[in-house]
Amino acid sequence: MAKRVDLTNTSRSTPRSNKFERLNKAPKKGSSSFLRKIGRLLFYIWISTIVAVVLFKFIPVYFTPTMASRKIDALMNGEPSKIHSQWSSYEEIDRNCALAVIASEDQLFPEHHGFDFEAMGTALIKNQKGKRIKGASTISQQVAKNVFLWQGRSYFRKALEAYFTVLIEFIWGKERIMEVYLNVAETGKMTFGVEEACRRFYGHTAAEVSTTEAARIAACLPNPIRFSIKNPSGYVSKRTSFIKRQMSALGGKKFLRNL
Repeated sequence: MAKRVDLTNTSRSTPRSNKFERLNKAPKKGSSSFLRKIGRLLFYIWISTIVAVVLFKFIPVYFTPTMASRKIDALMNGEPSKIHSQWSSYEEIDRNCALAVIASEDQLFPEHHGFDFEAMGTALIKNQKGKRIKGASTISQQVAKNVFLWQGRSYFRKALEAYFTVLIEFIWGKERIMEVYLNVAETGKMTFGVEEACRRFYGHTAAEVSTTEAARIAACLPNPIRFSIKNPSGYVSKRTSFIKRQMSALGGKKFLRNL
């Protein structure tokens, strides 16, 4: 007589095992899918930054986040909110303007690759000793911040600033960085760029700017809301003279051949 085979334990244990396996594997599939989506999103964001930098190498930068911020602030305060800005090519702007901002803001601009590490180290030491925060941003860093980012001092924004600085140094080159800087730098209340500054405060174009006029624009750049190009204070006049001496010490306009 054949023996009876008890299949009860086998039939019951198998489905349980499969059920538990499915439960254990489900979260792994969900988490991996979520990570893939995040990775894909970050990839698209990264590609968009490359595309934006490449586009702005060739097309004028008519509007920046800084301009938007100033306009919103003016609207909220019930003040005139018109942005005064006019794009001019590098060839249309007298070289005195470029020389003045280099003499004032970043004398190593033709040489560095976006960062002045010595100045950054000095600023860090000074900031640790005092309460007043002092920066050491190069012209390249200022352009990266003004064109692609918002104003602020967070470490996250500074990291993005460094990223965009590397990109524009690599993709744009020095002359294009200077061209954009001269067009987007804040030069007065609701005023951006040296072309508009010359028209509003001097009554002529940036192609006709003198050494003194260019130096005075550069003297006001650290705080263009507080300092006036049209009605310079004693401090601005003193700083203008200092910048003119620096422009001469650099060798004048021929210094710009290195761009």
